[in-house]
This record gives sequence, structure tokens and C-alpha cells, in this order.
Amino acid sequence: MDVLDEYTGHTDPGGAATRRTLDALTITKVSVGEYDNNAYLLVCRATGDALLVDAAAEPDRLMDVIGHGDNRPQLRTIVTTHRHPDHWQALGAVAGMCEPVTVAHPADAPELPIPADLLVDHGDTVRVGELDLEVIHLRGHTPGSIALLYRGEDRPHLFTGDSLFPGGVGKTWTPEDFVSLVDDVQHRIFDELPDDTWFYPGHGDDSTIGAQRPSVPEWRSRGW
Repeated sequence: MDVLDEYTGHTDPGGAATRRTLDALTITKVSVGEYDNNAYLLVCRATGDALLVDAAAEPDRLMDVIGHGDNRPQLRTIVTTHRHPDHWQALGAVAGMCEPVTVAHPADAPELPIPADLLVDHGDTVRVGELDLEVIHLRGHTPGSIALLYRGEDRPHLFTGDSLFPGGVGKTWTPEDFVSLVDDVQHRIFDELPDDTWFYPGHGDDSTIGAQRPSVPEWRSRGW
């Protein structure tokens, strides 16, 4: 698989992966599966240890992103952002090949195809090599949806699963779930993080908190 080093936040289904290189971390994005799911490979540059956000589909393509040579990153961790099947179709296969620690929130973990080795909640941290990722629990799309925050050396980087997209919060099925999700997104993301925070959703293109911030009142008033 081609991996392009000109990161824009866009990937095409079946197309090349794109890689962003920070001082301490690389972030590689690839679209997999029939629902254009994004999977993100985070690699600590100091150690070569890697963490995968959502083993969503197409395990062979995900393994191609990781690489096959002797100097490939070592996949130590897979984090599943939530329990919907389009985000874990390749979890069993990739976990079987790489034997990483699998991570999920306890409210969603029972729905996954393999047991989670590590259960995390709001305020916990997950490590990739020498770096910490903060867990943010966002209740509403599913009971156990989580985001991961890397504070970064240039700006914060936030992996939001299906809880936040350019243009709105994730899908909910009741008014109560919508209020829960938009409240969490407001208080735990927009009230806490600066405008230059770059966020990486579970489907489609990336965006920034600043680009989306003016629209939050509109999302709340329209109810989706």
C-alpha cells in the first residue's frame, strides 16, 4: 500500500494511506471497509511502538499500513472507540496476528468480538511508546464511546470515533442520548480544547475544533 507523506485529513476508500509526522509521533490514516471507516496508526518515534485506533475492516490492508519488514512498528495496542461492528470487523484478525493489548470502555466492551484486555474510563490514559493519550468518555452515540487525546508538541490531536464529525455530533437514537452526547462534546471537548485542536473522526475528513465551534449552538437547536 502507498503511504503518502502529504497529510491533508482526507483519504479515499481503497486508496493510499496518508501520514502526518510530528516530532514524537506519526499518525497514519487509512480508509477501510464498505462504510469508509477511518483507522489510525499512531507510532512513537522514539520506540517504534504503535497503537491502532479502530481495527475497523480489511485486516490485510491494516497490516500493510503497519508494514512487513524487520523495521516495521510493533503494534502493542488496539483501541476500539465504540461497539458498532463497522469499527471492529478486523479486530480479531489483527489481534491474532500481532497479539496487542486490546482496549475499550467497559460499557461497550461486552459487544466486541474478543475480550478487552484493558478497560478504560474518562480521565484514564493509554500509552503508545513514551507518549500518553488521554481517554475522554463521550456518552450518547453508544454508552461506552471514547475519544483519545494526544496533547502534542504542536497542537492537540483528538481521535473522536463516531462522536464528533465536521458538521455535527454522531448519530443518536433518542432525544436523551442526543442531549447526553452534545453536552459531553460541549463540556469535555469544546470547553476544554483550543481552536487549533485537530480532530480525526471515525469516517470522512478531519477538521479542527475552531472550524466547528461556531456551529455547536446550531447542532443543539436542530437536535442532531
